[in-house]
Amino acid sequence: MGSLHTQSTQEYADETVNTHEKTGIACDRLRMELKRCIKESACVQLDRRPAAECIKSHDGRVPDRCFILLTSFSDCKRSMVDMRSRFRGRKGDL
Repeated sequence: MGSLHTQSTQEYADETVNTHEKTGIACDRLRMELKRCIKESACVQLDRRPAAECIKSHDGRVPDRCFILLTSFSDCKRSMVDMRSRFRGRKGDL
């Protein structure tokens, strides 16, 4: 008789997120990739502005990919406090 628990091999659609090692911390791979994306943006690199200011400005100096990662990260963190996620699993966290 087989085990009821099977190892899932789910991955993110964005290949760069999949390159990060799993740390066991919820939403950690998304957080690391979001941080890297914002740090490599023109706003932070060339304008030397803080990351939070770059995200709030929406002036086109931060790539759209970073905003998609930010949305996914926010959904993942929000699902951690949602009691319904006990049954559904965390959004975006693999």
